[in-house]
Amino acid sequence: MNRLLRTRASVLLLLITTSAAAQMTGGELDLYYRYPVGFGVGYRALTPLRALVTDFTIVEVASEVRVPVPSAPAFQPLVRGGVIGFDSLSTEFSDKWDHRHLFAAAGIAYAHRFARTFEIGADILAGATYATFPSLVDTGPVGAANLYVGAGGKITLVPSYSIAVEVQPHLSWIRSLSPLRVTDGPLFGLGFSLHYRFGDDPDSARALIRSIRFDQVTVPPLFAAMQSYYVRNPFGSVLLTNTERHPITDLEIAFFQQGFMDSATIAGAIERLDPGQTVEVPLYASFNQNVFTTEGVTPLVAEVIVTYRNRARPAEQRQPVAYDLHDRSAVTWDDDRKIGALITPADSALRNYASFIRQAVRDQPRATYNESMQFSMQLYSALAELGVLYQADPTAPFADVQGKTLVVDSVNLARETLTRISGDCDDLTVLFCSVLESVGLESGFITVPGHIYPAINTGVPTRQFRDTHPDRAMTIDVDGELWVPLEITLVGRASFLDAWTRGAALWNSYADRPDLRRLYRTRAAQEVYRPVGLRETDLGLQYGSPSAIAAGYSGDLARVAAVVTGSYAAEAQQSATARAYNRLGLSHARFTQFDQAETAFARALRVDPSFTQATINLGNIAFLTRDYQTAIRHYSNAQSRLTADGNDDSSLAQLLMINLARVHQAAGDSTSADYHLAQAERIGPLPIAHMGDPADPSRASEIDLSILFADDTD
Repeated sequence: MNRLLRTRASVLLLLITTSAAAQMTGGELDLYYRYPVGFGVGYRALTPLRALVTDFTIVEVASEVRVPVPSAPAFQPLVRGGVIGFDSLSTEFSDKWDHRHLFAAAGIAYAHRFARTFEIGADILAGATYATFPSLVDTGPVGAANLYVGAGGKITLVPSYSIAVEVQPHLSWIRSLSPLRVTDGPLFGLGFSLHYRFGDDPDSARALIRSIRFDQVTVPPLFAAMQSYYVRNPFGSVLLTNTERHPITDLEIAFFQQGFMDSATIAGAIERLDPGQTVEVPLYASFNQNVFTTEGVTPLVAEVIVTYRNRARPAEQRQPVAYDLHDRSAVTWDDDRKIGALITPADSALRNYASFIRQAVRDQPRATYNESMQFSMQLYSALAELGVLYQADPTAPFADVQGKTLVVDSVNLARETLTRISGDCDDLTVLFCSVLESVGLESGFITVPGHIYPAINTGVPTRQFRDTHPDRAMTIDVDGELWVPLEITLVGRASFLDAWTRGAALWNSYADRPDLRRLYRTRAAQEVYRPVGLRETDLGLQYGSPSAIAAGYSGDLARVAAVVTGSYAAEAQQSATARAYNRLGLSHARFTQFDQAETAFARALRVDPSFTQATINLGNIAFLTRDYQTAIRHYSNAQSRLTADGNDDSSLAQLLMINLARVHQAAGDSTSADYHLAQAERIGPLPIAHMGDPADPSRASEIDLSILFADDTD
């Protein structure tokens, strides 16, 4: 049985190497099938190319030795020696002119292999002969020295590495060094020879090349969650040493894991490795989606594959390497950004959940407070209604594993936390960020000693922090935008504002040690650690009561509104200026508190009846409460004031014209709407988007007209 297996392996190797040889170029074939020395014997029939003293039958029998140049085996120095026999065909002279030339010559041959079993070539050589005429004179044999030059071509059939059969057209020339020149001149011959080539057949199993020594292969435990990271970042390395006494070339190193890769991952290429040279090559891996199907720790055996050329002979060596593959929930905290790989914005289950949340609050008055903050409150309320609670990891709390590169932590994906409705700080952070990102809102995560929690990008410029919260310390400046930290472990146990306050306090507690706190943007982290792949299925969850979600959101929004508007109210009471009351009205309007907004705008006009912005904003409140006639009246009063002040072409006048177009459009008066829109366009480019409506031919219907509030900068 073992003999049968060895035979099959040899046949397989022969087929592989034959196939490889078939793909090589001619020059590579010369090198691949080179041999150290060859010996041949041949026979050639010759014909003189000029008239001799009589007709002869001329035959050459010779042997030769060839020694190919190792670095250029197509060039083959040779030594040839043998006998050339001249047998007279004339009855007149009988055997008088019969003679034999013993010759020896040296030269060089060129043999180019253009296919595995065929060669073409030529040779040239020069030497001497010694001719013996046994019957020319009665006194005994007569001898004569001659010069010998030859050249010819050859077509070679090579049925095996060791055997070659050559067909040889040949032209030789003999010149006597004595007066006996009866056979001087050129001779043409056609013959064949049989050659035996010493050496090892590169296509045989015994000629398997082992030029590489694997000194060390380092592969640590790998993590499915890092699938995309391993494509561009090395996870281990291999030390390779050339054990030959000559260079090896064209090395290509790859890593392959059966079952978890579609093909080997190229780790690197080396043009040349000198004798005894050692090189370290980093290893990469391009795993397929199967890595996400494992659970727990899976022991695997992969291969490091090295292909190269040893003096143009292709070779391949494989080195097995064992390691552990952890499932997609496992991670080590040597780099906090790794959590980005577990945030999955493309998860359809999360998008379905986010859609449910939006539907739950669709009947709520639409505030113009920051959209990211509003959805964050809605999500926070929805998670509380679902019953999601913080629960510390009993085996590896984040506080114990943070920064420990050798400790493996388990972090649940968002869909898994939704199913379990509990998780520790990293689980809840992944869940919150994943849902935010699934609706296109930018998230981040904050790490401080022993804790991780999410952050929300409001997109609000830093200078406008009061529109988000009057306390500047409640927000974090990142590249000129305000971010809101959220202590997500309070979900279901405290309000959104309380979680926000706690998150900000925790961030600020490390103000004196900024090296201990970091805010990572999820999208930046995912440029390094791309999200894990999912086999998406709907979770089939009961998402909770829509009315309860809406109520929770309304309560959280009211708490934030009280803080924001309270700050503006305090300012207005202290300064008692029209501008301060106008700002107060704007803050109330932002939270759809229209009664309080109307009161504040009216108070601004009592302080300063000429403060046109407050008049416009009163019209806006009337419009938003669908009292279009009152809105038109306030807008008309504002227009009269602007005309009286000579400000018909101001930006405030353009804002007013847009609002007039909007209210007339809403009231069904398209003619007036088009007129006021034209007036706004006369002043300057419209600060609003164009949107066509084929069902309405009016000009105003082509514009997305939104009510614009006027602040003290207009």
